[in-house]
Amino acid sequence: MATAAPLRTPAHLWIVGILSLLWNCFGGYDYLMTKTRNMEYLASMSPPGVDPSVMLAYIEGMPMYAQIGWGLGVWSALAGSLLLLIRNRFAVWAFGLSIVGMIFSFGYMFLGPPMPGSEAAGMMKYMPLVIVILGLAQFAYARAVERKGLLH
Repeated sequence: MATAAPLRTPAHLWIVGILSLLWNCFGGYDYLMTKTRNMEYLASMSPPGVDPSVMLAYIEGMPMYAQIGWGLGVWSALAGSLLLLIRNRFAVWAFGLSIVGMIFSFGYMFLGPPMPGSEAAGMMKYMPLVIVILGLAQFAYARAVERKGLLH
């Protein structure tokens, strides 16, 4: 009895996987720079006129559920990207967990006190929306390629 040849990895999976990995590596970098209190980094990422120590105080003042959600969102998305590149079906679960993390983290940002300088943030105030859209797109893509049998 002949065995079926494994499906060849399509180019789109490599392209999406690598772009996803690059995007989520930036999320990991942002998380690490913030959690290690890198003031130069915080100054470069803070809205104009906002002292980085004020931004750090806001972040450190977030409730535990929002901080856990942030970490869960960042690191499970990064894991999802790696799992996608090795064609592992758990990429779907990892991207799903990242969405759960986003709900907790961004839920606080939208329902809690406003971030310092958010009124002067310009286009950066839309970054959470971009992150959510890309997170949902990564999850949907992983589900689609899993259903096509490209993940195992």
